[in-house]
Amino acid sequence: MILDRILKQKLEETAEMTRPSSRMSDALRRGGLSVIGEIKRASPSRGVINGSVDPLKQLRLYEQGGADAVSILTDQSFFGGSADDFRSLRPRTALPLLRKDFILTEVQVYESLFLGADALLLIAAALERKRFRELLALAYSLGMEVIAEVHTGEELRFVLDTEADIIGINNRNLDDFTVDIRTTERLMEICRQRERAGSRIIVSESGVRTEADADFLADTGVDAVLVGEALMRSSDPSGLIRAFRKKRSVRAA
Repeated sequence: MILDRILKQKLEETAEMTRPSSRMSDALRRGGLSVIGEIKRASPSRGVINGSVDPLKQLRLYEQGGADAVSILTDQSFFGGSADDFRSLRPRTALPLLRKDFILTEVQVYESLFLGADALLLIAAALERKRFRELLALAYSLGMEVIAEVHTGEELRFVLDTEADIIGINNRNLDDFTVDIRTTERLMEICRQRERAGSRIIVSESGVRTEADADFLADTGVDAVLVGEALMRSSDPSGLIRAFRKKRSVRAA
């Protein structure tokens, strides 16, 4: 029957949509320091960063520099992003894409799936513990990965007790919005005390501006850095990514 064929096709399409993906984690486990390039027009702390950016052109520059993955801001009110940015870039690249937003509800998790996200961000400071676990489990059940973002030792200890495979250490203090990349160094000590080396993927976020910053963070043992403002302001984002990734060959040797 025609109806049976239609239903069979739809079931196959649904299965494909929720097929488990490890694209983000695979990209960040290639040895040495990986780079997630971020596309964002603005931020609450820095105002407009690059309001006239062409997202596709920026994506191509990240690809040319050898970025391992790309983060796309979809929050419009504070970061100048949009779901349309994500939707338009998804079919234009094979790189893993992170949907970066303030994910608070199941609807946003499903929306991330339909946008084509390989991974989404869950911020420990923004969610009650039970809620964090529920959204983490939902994302995994839909075949997406999650970067679990922490800012403090307390948040890190909580996330280490969850199933989160990728942990993002944000170097920004949420009380005064100052940035200190030594936050990663301090929290990596907790990781070493609690976890077998390499059991989780650790990403350092915020404050990565120079090659010296990347070198310092690589030496703390993180697997990757997420870089936004420095790349968005740079006249040569491809070259900056290549400079950050130089540390890869040193650590992987």
